[in-house]
Amino acid sequence: MLPLDQAYVDGHDLEAILALWIILSGHISIRVDRGTGPRKVLEWRGGDVSGLLPYSRMVASPGRVFVHEPCEVIRLGKEHFPELIRECHEVTSILVHTMVDRARQFTSHDFHDEKMRSLGRLAAGLAHELNNPASAVVRGAKALIVSLDEAEAADRALATSCPSAIILDAVDRLRATHRADAAMTPRSPVERADREEAWETWLRAHGVELSNIDALAQSSLEFEQVEEVAALAQNDPKVLTAAMRAIAASRTTRHLAWQVETAASRIHGLVSAVKGFTHLDQAPVLAPIAIAQGLRDTLAVLGSKAKSKSITVTLEVADDLPPIMGIGGELNQVWANLLDNALDAAPQNGHVDVTATRQGKDVVVRFIDDGAGIPADVAQHIFDPFYTTKPVGHGTGLGLDISLRLIRRHDGQIEFDTRPGRTEFRVTLPGPASS
Repeated sequence: MLPLDQAYVDGHDLEAILALWIILSGHISIRVDRGTGPRKVLEWRGGDVSGLLPYSRMVASPGRVFVHEPCEVIRLGKEHFPELIRECHEVTSILVHTMVDRARQFTSHDFHDEKMRSLGRLAAGLAHELNNPASAVVRGAKALIVSLDEAEAADRALATSCPSAIILDAVDRLRATHRADAAMTPRSPVERADREEAWETWLRAHGVELSNIDALAQSSLEFEQVEEVAALAQNDPKVLTAAMRAIAASRTTRHLAWQVETAASRIHGLVSAVKGFTHLDQAPVLAPIAIAQGLRDTLAVLGSKAKSKSITVTLEVADDLPPIMGIGGELNQVWANLLDNALDAAPQNGHVDVTATRQGKDVVVRFIDDGAGIPADVAQHIFDPFYTTKPVGHGTGLGLDISLRLIRRHDGQIEFDTRPGRTEFRVTLPGPASS
């Protein structure tokens, strides 16, 4: 029997994987840090077994062992395993079942850690993506309140100054003709400056004093159109000023409303993409999956990372791509891992190309980046669990390992080719049996 204390275990982490430990009394736990802080994943008390088990392929401790109470254990070195397997069939069977249960628990924790990392990545990207349109909605709404006040004041001034309903009808026609200006492509600074100068000249020539010349310069309104109003007003500066003020206020108000609508639509689109990416409203069961939509949702939620590095991301999906039977949330996790890695590998101002094509009955999804490539010594370990070249806290080393497991659960495979300037990760999934 071997009494254990904290110092012994901390000083001999590797001892735990060189022997089978039968715990007679006490309390031991193991904590694993995947970059988000240490977390307890397993614990053992009197009557449990730990350490190396028969037929186990574990070669390194997955975490640090902590002793919470004084312990007594029986240590059985791995050199005795052949005799154990040969002479103690029932005990060996129990230990093998224990090993399978332990592997299942570790796998579950691995999936949980990677999902939390994906969630953190998603939250960070979503916060960044939502910030701009949300700010635009706030700015636009505040400006719209001011603009509405100006539009109401302009209409009152026009109604007071206008001597004829014919002029009011002409102004309304001009308002109607430039309502489409809200969605018009903005003019360049040079074009806008030229338009402002031209409008300033026209207004001054007609004795009109107007502070909001920019609204006219940004519109599609032409001088020939307002000449009708000028003629009906008999070039009366007071009437014409009221008319042009009302037209400018209308244009400003509608443009602000369009900006708010556009920003709100962007927010709605992002929320829809996140909902589609996570499949929160769907049970994790096999169902027909549209690969194209999953890829689009993934690109949307990781768009901020691409923008931060000025990386151009393209998506091409074949028209004849069939749906596949799968679990949408799991496949999207794979797409997110592969796209995230491609964005990390691509240089500043680089390119990442994502394609989905049909290859016989199969669907093939490719993620291609123009980075430096994967060195040979790294490539041979690329799918190993916990293997990462990223700095501490920036990667768990589980992304590709879990992606491989998820794709295999879908009866697919992941392959990669790499060379300087081009790395391709290729996922092949079986299409529907009837295709």
